[in-house]
Amino acid sequence: MDEQKKRVQIENEELTKKIFTTLEKVEDPELGIDIVNLGLINEINLYEEALVEVKMTLTTMGCPFADQIQEDIRQAVVNLDEVNQVEVKLVWYPAWTPERMSRYARIALGVR
Repeated sequence: MDEQKKRVQIENEELTKKIFTTLEKVEDPELGIDIVNLGLINEINLYEEALVEVKMTLTTMGCPFADQIQEDIRQAVVNLDEVNQVEVKLVWYPAWTPERMSRYARIALGVR
């Protein structure tokens, strides 16, 4: 029986900021707003061996663009020199609400 190798989490504030900046270029195809300003990114974890885990939520559980958004995230982040592998995990807690959107996203979508 193979034992799963335990991941060692690392801290790298500069890389985390770079990943967030990169994710600001990934748009929700339906809304035309980037996923960071929409408040869809819950957490970014960095691990040894240049592995990045992105925990995200969606505006609705039945989002028809879930697979596309996840793949767009993978492609955007794996293109960074410091990253070898990207895992995108959907989480539903905390649940997404419009309050998670940035001021920019609220104005763009006409939400108060």
